[in-house]
Amino acid sequence: MQWASGEPPVSVSSYCCTTMSSSTPSTANGTDSKTYKGDRSPCGPSRVLHVRKVPIEVSEAEVVSLGIPFGKVTNLLMLKGKNQAFIEMASEEAAITMVNYYTTAAPHVRNQPVYIQYSNHRELKTDNLPNQGRAQAALQAVNAMHSGNMGLSGTATASDGGMMPGQSPVLRIIVENLYYPVSLEVLHQIFSKFGTVLKIITFTKNNQFQALLQYADPMNAHHAKMSLDGQNIYNGCCTLRVEFSKLTSLNVKYNNDKSRDFTRLDLPSGDGQPTMDPSMQTAFGAPGIISSPYPGAAGFAPAIGFPQAGLSMQAMPGALGPLTIPSSAMTGRMTIHGMTPTTIHSVLLVSNLNPDSISPHELFILFGVYGDVHRVKILFNKKENALIQMADATQAQLAMSHLNGQRLYGKVIRVTISKHQTVQLPREGQEDQGLTKDFSGSPLHRFKKPGSKNFQNIFPPSATLHLSNIPPSTTDDFLKDLFASSGYMVKAFKFFQKDRKMALIQLGSVEEAIQALIVLHNHDLGENHHLRVSFSKSTI
Repeated sequence: MQWASGEPPVSVSSYCCTTMSSSTPSTANGTDSKTYKGDRSPCGPSRVLHVRKVPIEVSEAEVVSLGIPFGKVTNLLMLKGKNQAFIEMASEEAAITMVNYYTTAAPHVRNQPVYIQYSNHRELKTDNLPNQGRAQAALQAVNAMHSGNMGLSGTATASDGGMMPGQSPVLRIIVENLYYPVSLEVLHQIFSKFGTVLKIITFTKNNQFQALLQYADPMNAHHAKMSLDGQNIYNGCCTLRVEFSKLTSLNVKYNNDKSRDFTRLDLPSGDGQPTMDPSMQTAFGAPGIISSPYPGAAGFAPAIGFPQAGLSMQAMPGALGPLTIPSSAMTGRMTIHGMTPTTIHSVLLVSNLNPDSISPHELFILFGVYGDVHRVKILFNKKENALIQMADATQAQLAMSHLNGQRLYGKVIRVTISKHQTVQLPREGQEDQGLTKDFSGSPLHRFKKPGSKNFQNIFPPSATLHLSNIPPSTTDDFLKDLFASSGYMVKAFKFFQKDRKMALIQLGSVEEAIQALIVLHNHDLGENHHLRVSFSKSTI
C-alpha cells in the first residue's frame, strides 16, 4: 500500500507497545539467538495487536487471515514501509487467544516468520487516514468468506463422501505402520498448515498411536482430512488415517508431551507423565521414545521443519486446493508434488558438553547414529555448546529424542532444535581452532543409501552395543581386550550364532557404551574390515 506522502500520518510508537523479547533466526555465528532490539516489558492485553517483520509484498488479506481463526477482525492498519501492521479484533478475548497461540507457534506469511504482540491502544482509529480503502475491502472480503464457509454446515452436500464442512472442528487421527516415532509436535507442524490448531491429545489405543486434534475452524478440519487422509508422514511408513470425531471440543487438563492446549500457557504439566503402552515400548526397543524433551507447562518444542517442507496454507482460510504427497518423497521428508523439498530446522543445539573432552569428530560419530551429520560447530566463545547440522529435520528430531539427557564425559547433555537453518563454515583467514568441520562428504554416513537396513536399527543409547563387519578370524577375546584396553568394563560378550560377523558386547554403563561407540566405531580390525558399532535393543 502506498501512502500519499510516503508514510501515513501516524507515529508507529503511538500504537505499538514496547517490544516483547523475541528471537529471530540468524546464521550460525557463535550464538544461538539474536534478541530483537528494544527489548522491554510487554503491554497488557488489548484487542489491538501489533504485527512485526511483515514482508513488504504481503497483501492486506494475508494479514487479516492471521486473525480470522480466532474471531472477527474489525480493523486493519498496514505500515508497509516499516514492515509492520496493526490488527483490531472484535473482542479482547479473541486477541488474547490469538497472542497465546502465536506465542507457541510463530505464524509464517510468505514463508517468513512474523511476530505478534499487544498494542498499547484499545482501538484503531483509521477513518482519517489515506488509502484505507484496500484494507477495508480486504476486511469485508475475508470476513465474508469466513462467514460463508461456516454457513455451509447445514446446506451443502459433500461430493467426496466425507463429513460436511462445519460439522466438527475435531479430527481423530490414527498413525498406522508406525516405523518412526511420531510426537505431538510432529502432528502439530503437519496439521497447522491447514489452519489454527488449538488443542491436541495423543494416546495409544488398540496398540495404535492415535490423536484427537481440534481446529479453530471446522473448515480447516475438513481440508486437513481431505488432504492428509491416507498420506505417509515419512516415506513408506507412518500412514495417517484421518476422520471426523463425534466430539466438538477437547478438554485438555495438562500441557505435556501427550496433550497440549496451545491457547493456555498456564496449564500444569501434571504430576505423572503418562507412559507409552508396553507394546509400543517393545516396538521401539525402550520406553519413552515418543516423548518430548521439553518438560513443563511452557516447555513447547520449537518447530521442526514440516511447515517449510511442502504443506502450505493459502492466504485465505478455506481456500486450500487438493495437496498430494508423492511416494517418491525422500526418506524422512514430506514433499508436495511440483514443489522442491527444503530442509529447515535440521540444526541441533547441544549444550552442557565437556569442553575438555569433546571434539567435532566425536559429535559427528555419536549423532551419526541417528542421521547423517553434515556439519559440526563447537562455539568459539562457549565451547560447552555446539551446533550440529543433520541431513534433514526428521534425523534431527530422532537424534534429539534419543540423545537429550544422556551423560557424555561426565556431563548430562541437552539437545534442542536450533533456530539456525544452517551451520556456517568459517570465512577464509578467520580463527576457528578447528572447531567447525564439514562432514557432508564423509564415507562414514550410515544413511546415505535409500532403504538401508540401518533405518531399521535405530535404538536409544544402551549399555549393550551391536558390533558388525567383524573379520572371520577375529576372536571374542580379541574384541573384549580391545574394549577393555580402551578403559571400558566388559560385562558380557557373545557372537551371533548364525553370523560371526556380528556380536553383542555389554559394558558397565550406558555412558561407557556411548563413549566406546565414539572411540571404537570405524576402528581398523585388519583384513580391510572396519568395526561398525551401534546401540542394541537386546541384552546378553
